[in-house]
Amino acid sequence: MIENMEEKGSNSHVKRQKGGMITMPFIFSNEVCEKLAVVGFNTNMISYLTTQLHMPLTKAANTLTNFGGTGSLTPLIGAFVADAYAGRFWTITIASIIYQIGMICLTISAILPQLRPPPCEGEQVCQEANKGQVAILYVSLLLAALGSGGIRPCVVAFGADQFDETDPKQATKTWKYFNWYYFVMGAAILVAVTVLVYIQDNIGWGWGLGIPTFAMFLSIIAFLIGYPLYRNLDPAGSPFTRLLQVCVAAFRKRKLTMVTDPKLLYENEELDAAISLGGKLLHTKHMKFLDKAAIVTEGDDLKSPNLWRLNTVHRVEELKSVIRMGPIWASGILLITAYAQQSTFSLQQAKSMDRHVTKSFQIPAGSMSVFTIVSMLSTIALYDRLLIPFTRKFTGLDRGITFLHRMGIGFVISVFATLVAGLVEVKRKQAAAAHGLVDKPHTIIPISVFWLVPQYSLHGIAEAFMSIGHLEFFYDQAPESMRSTATALFWTAISVGNYFSTFLVTLVHKFSAGPNGSNWLPDNNLNKGKLEYFYWLITLLQVANLIYYIFCAKMYTFKPIQVHNKGSDSSEEEGVELGNKV
Repeated sequence: MIENMEEKGSNSHVKRQKGGMITMPFIFSNEVCEKLAVVGFNTNMISYLTTQLHMPLTKAANTLTNFGGTGSLTPLIGAFVADAYAGRFWTITIASIIYQIGMICLTISAILPQLRPPPCEGEQVCQEANKGQVAILYVSLLLAALGSGGIRPCVVAFGADQFDETDPKQATKTWKYFNWYYFVMGAAILVAVTVLVYIQDNIGWGWGLGIPTFAMFLSIIAFLIGYPLYRNLDPAGSPFTRLLQVCVAAFRKRKLTMVTDPKLLYENEELDAAISLGGKLLHTKHMKFLDKAAIVTEGDDLKSPNLWRLNTVHRVEELKSVIRMGPIWASGILLITAYAQQSTFSLQQAKSMDRHVTKSFQIPAGSMSVFTIVSMLSTIALYDRLLIPFTRKFTGLDRGITFLHRMGIGFVISVFATLVAGLVEVKRKQAAAAHGLVDKPHTIIPISVFWLVPQYSLHGIAEAFMSIGHLEFFYDQAPESMRSTATALFWTAISVGNYFSTFLVTLVHKFSAGPNGSNWLPDNNLNKGKLEYFYWLITLLQVANLIYYIFCAKMYTFKPIQVHNKGSDSSEEEGVELGNKV
């Protein structure tokens, strides 16, 4: 009888700890449908704003980058809710429904004529959307931004949660998961920037937005079906509260003399059990002023301490880990600023060029990003199948090179991407001048759009190195109880990058304006602008950023963690390792 009860308890424990590869089809199905929706929603939106709502180019570009920035800032809210209260599964589910409502609103506005300004006729000045029509657009975009705030930080971390890092058999699957997550995501984006953009340009925006809206609905269903199989980790309380408690405790004890031996600092494994399932963070010598939060004084209750006065070493090290990630986080901002130009000014370049592949078929301008996606997918596949086995022989690391090296390579390639973009713009304007088309912004310049392929492709290769490396870095180096929050940091870098793009465009547009109406970034005629100067300005900023990153990477200290490795005989062995072991 007792044996049967033990068996049942054991079996129920196994059910709670499912996860593994069996869950990947459901999570990836969700990601494919969600990305079809998000990218189908965003990729060609500049065309929707300029041709359907008749917004000026700079206003439309800034609306998009602001939306991208807000959509990448809201993950901090979603991550907080997931880590502190709801868990990742329910956060993803509720956020997906909010996103769905936003997409339905936008699709309805694309179908009903009264929700858009009347179409332009001939060369007349187009009537811009009124306040009510713009309000519907902004409400739709805001709902989409809030929804993506719950989806983005949680989906990646939720997928990685399906693998138990304390099990050596599953540990290496985590970093492989990041490669294949990005690959599946890229494949979905590829379909979006080809099929969906073609539908939007040639069939209509009702269908073009309706299809991704339906895809979003399917993604919610696919994700819910897999619920019984998922490995769901319980939320461990508010990570921001814990970080604040360490700060307050360190401040209150700021006048105390630091202990000579770190072993005298407060530790409580029972208290930290829920936030250290994968291992305990060990004391580091940096930021010693924070260690004062773990100094035991006479008034402290060691069994149930007041966490606003006394914290464990593990909790202090959580805060140190987050602070150490800050400089590396900041280095990713400018790459996103460079990347953001593809959906604004690069797309406008493409619209002015000859996009014919055959006499009867031409590539939609919004589909030019297919070259970014193809180069990214190709790079990920080659990286996983060729580069990792090759470099592993020299480095001894399972992942071939560290994520810091991977990010550095991405930064270098991104510098060349914007450098090339400026050179191509010079070529495009020379063609416009040679054919007398400088004053005809709506006339197609007889120069092939394939001149833009190198800059799009270089951005894709850069993303395969930098963005995946950045994502790995946040997941690996963050405290385990804060992984949704850490993944949100990845998206906040994208947010700040988009906002910085808006700031840079606004600044350049304002200060490059000449007395005769000339401008680096003109509103209506790119042929009279100096877009190449703008690209080269970003190039110079990226070179400075690369130097900054190299300095930060050399100074970075990986988190030391004491892990419990699960052996094949189910026994547990303790060991100390750095956070970048695999």
